[in-house]
Amino acid sequence: MDSTGKREQFSVPCTIMRAGTSKGVFFHEKDIPPPGQARDTLLKRVMGCQDVLQIDGLGGSRLVTAKIAIVKPSEREDADVDYTYAIVPPERDVVVYTSNCGNISSGVGPFAIDAGLVRVMEPITTVRIFNTNTKKILVAHVPVVDGQARIEGDFAIPGVPGTGAEIMMDYRQTLGAKTGRILPTGNATDMITLEDGWAIEVTIGDVANPCVFIRARDLGMTGTEGPESINNNEALLVTLDEIRARAAQTIGLCDDWKEADKTTPALPLVVMVADPASYTTLNGAAVDPISMDLLARLVFYRKCHESMAGTGSMCTAAMSRIPGTLVNQSAVRPQQDTLRIGHPSGVMIVNVAARIVPDGQGVVYDKLGFSRTARRIMEGHVFVRSAGMEMS
Repeated sequence: MDSTGKREQFSVPCTIMRAGTSKGVFFHEKDIPPPGQARDTLLKRVMGCQDVLQIDGLGGSRLVTAKIAIVKPSEREDADVDYTYAIVPPERDVVVYTSNCGNISSGVGPFAIDAGLVRVMEPITTVRIFNTNTKKILVAHVPVVDGQARIEGDFAIPGVPGTGAEIMMDYRQTLGAKTGRILPTGNATDMITLEDGWAIEVTIGDVANPCVFIRARDLGMTGTEGPESINNNEALLVTLDEIRARAAQTIGLCDDWKEADKTTPALPLVVMVADPASYTTLNGAAVDPISMDLLARLVFYRKCHESMAGTGSMCTAAMSRIPGTLVNQSAVRPQQDTLRIGHPSGVMIVNVAARIVPDGQGVVYDKLGFSRTARRIMEGHVFVRSAGMEMS
């Protein structure tokens, strides 16, 4: 205890889960402060935000391990649980709530089942999830055995060792997640003019999360580059920063593109796309172009994703079915009911089937989703320094 008799640390119940290709800390909303400064301070201390290694917290020094899910039973008639996603990027001293994470969202169903927040049905429990960040409904179809989320199975995803039980995520209700429109500008492509006068063609889509798509070749890239090559290319990152910021202003996520990093640091996600080509994964495996429909490299917070963001995959898949988009131009077999995305860790297969509705009514998605695996890693209490903290 300190000189005032107050304990120097306090503990908060939490669960650490690997969900898809991400890992995060999951909380019951009742166990943490309500939205506001106290919650943000708690989450930053839990993750150890001020250090690049996040050595004094549960964060793992990478964006894919700096994530948080806050879950509670829903009061909505169309949802079983409410889920708030947060990320605490290393060294940034900030909690960002503006987007959703598709990988972390795949852990929400299993977490809710194991925590007794939803009625369990075997062999599959359907969990309707209201994502508070985007105000959209996600639906998870979770395998169950003996009243708990099943772990063992034969489903494999690139970027995760071994296999597990397949969790099917339905994202059909996430169209227009932040802007209310699949194509926020109404166009399949737009031209963005940068400060140096260079004009570059992009597609801006908004499904699951807004994304801005650019041809890799227009940036002098092949699309086969790995994260290290992209992360060390400062000139490329500066260009992508400006493209992202100007796209954010274009679709109303910020008033001034120069303030985008403060106003909307996560969105839109940036995705470089290219035609299929051979490359080597992060684990050294050779990938044949015949195994994919297009290449994608997703960049957020100035870092290339080691695999593919779940929400990014949904927006990519949705755009692949809209004639004229840059994604549609790169995808080699858009008539199929799946899209195979070549990313740094391998090939991700997502489900997508769409119909173009006549008379200008747009596109209808009969299928839009992906499969993940998830697993509880730890359940217990995280200890947080008390100094300057008031829990309420």
